[in-house]
Amino acid sequence: MIGGRGSLARMGVLALLWGSGFLWIKLALNNGLTPLQITFARSALGAAVLVGLAWSARQRLPRDRATWGRLVVAAFFCNALPFFLFSVGEQSVGSGVAGVLNATTPLWSLLIGLALGTERGLGPVRLGGLLLGFAGTLLIFAPWQAAGLLSWGALALLGAAASYAVAFAYMARRLTGKGTAPIALSAAQLVTAAGLSALALPAGGASVNLNATAVIAVAVLGIFSTGLTFYLNYRLIADEGATSAATVGYLLPVVSVALGAIVLHEELGLRVIAGMAVVLVGVGMTRWRRQPAGRAPTPREASTASRVT
Repeated sequence: MIGGRGSLARMGVLALLWGSGFLWIKLALNNGLTPLQITFARSALGAAVLVGLAWSARQRLPRDRATWGRLVVAAFFCNALPFFLFSVGEQSVGSGVAGVLNATTPLWSLLIGLALGTERGLGPVRLGGLLLGFAGTLLIFAPWQAAGLLSWGALALLGAAASYAVAFAYMARRLTGKGTAPIALSAAQLVTAAGLSALALPAGGASVNLNATAVIAVAVLGIFSTGLTFYLNYRLIADEGATSAATVGYLLPVVSVALGAIVLHEELGLRVIAGMAVVLVGVGMTRWRRQPAGRAPTPREASTASRVT
């Protein structure tokens, strides 16, 4: 159970900032920015926020080559690639649906854990949740209907969620608990992601075409929905534990759908809304497990709960 009012406030702000990221991506795309430009801008701005927070907390960035080498892999799968895929996907799919498909990340994480042998105790409840979650995804796509969402854009969004899951598995094994302070480690990861996306910018083949809306959208996306969200999530983990912090993930699709409908006038049929509900119920079931009261979160749980969307 979430304790103090400060934690509740951080959870509410975190859900709003995190879930609104899909809206800011859509606004940036609609006002002239390309997926690669958005990826670089949000990585660079988020990195600047986290570097500043790390400096104020007197946390040093990693200095050894081995850690930076691992950060390249983490930054690619947890930041550069999914940031790019979300922007590509939202060129043809609404921001609300993007937020819904992002919620499938825990399902991919469970599948990867089973494949690697790191997930044990897959009882009937968790197995049912896994099957139910992917059934909800299929309901959203509706490939049997001409009006279904199965497209390259939707598949890119699903690929972004799967990329997060790959990153979590790698980070839990290679980065978590290696001695570097968490804010500094995340700052270094976003610095690396900015570098990777900068290298890819020439492949975008488009000049920067900015207007006021695009500047505001990408600034809010990078500073608040990327950089500040990690700090708030880190504080929530420190105060309440990874399990409580992870519940924010259930609010993100609700926020993205609500903002998409209110701001962008996106329409979601009953089928998509039903699919979202099924996905969230399935994800909740996959997280169910019997734990001793008061057990501290494992490094893997903390890593999963502290991702930057």
